[in-house]
Amino acid sequence: MHPLLGVLIAYAAGSIPAAYLAGRAAGVDLRTKGSGNLGATNVVRVLGLKVGLVVFAVDMAKGAVPVGFLPAVTTGGPAGPWMAIIYGGAAILGHVRPVWLRFGKGGKGVATACGVFLALTPEPTLFALAVFLVVFGATGYVSLGSLAAAAALPPLVAAAIGWRQPVFVVAVLIAAFVFWTHRPNMQRLWRREEHRFSKMGALGVPSGLFIGALVAAGGLAWIMRSAR
Repeated sequence: MHPLLGVLIAYAAGSIPAAYLAGRAAGVDLRTKGSGNLGATNVVRVLGLKVGLVVFAVDMAKGAVPVGFLPAVTTGGPAGPWMAIIYGGAAILGHVRPVWLRFGKGGKGVATACGVFLALTPEPTLFALAVFLVVFGATGYVSLGSLAAAAALPPLVAAAIGWRQPVFVVAVLIAAFVFWTHRPNMQRLWRREEHRFSKMGALGVPSGLFIGALVAAGGLAWIMRSAR
């Protein structure tokens, strides 16, 4: 398969608007409900946790499947991990600007990026997911959990494969991308106006971030020990 065809397939796969389809199945347009974002968080907010988890899983698969399978059937193109990285970038772009919605606004790309890195570097990604879950559970803020996980991913990847590897560079870029797309969330967090899931957040933001940092540090120690 030619690399350009693979990029188009990855972009088309990333463009599958799982959140939009879930909303339509429930008779609502999620672009006009909640935050208006076509991501799993808004699905949870509007349609409930079970539907949100399904959408999150599909959004992750949109990143993991192209990265995991397309490079093996590609002939030519960049060597090493670059082809997988390119496919992952195409899938994330598809999620953010889906062709099936006429290139309109999609999600913020966190779940799809998580799927990409789950295929590229599974162990660091799992620890970053653990950071997300801990911070979200402790604070009730999905956005804060996403930001904490994005910040934790690059050092975890560096510990696993080294900071000179292309995947580490991409991890830094993805972390920066997540922070960029979450600018409005960070402003609302600063003003204490961000949406918080009421059943979460018993420990508060400082404690949640502290525990998240401990999880990230534990992940770093585990990966470095395993690499010996």
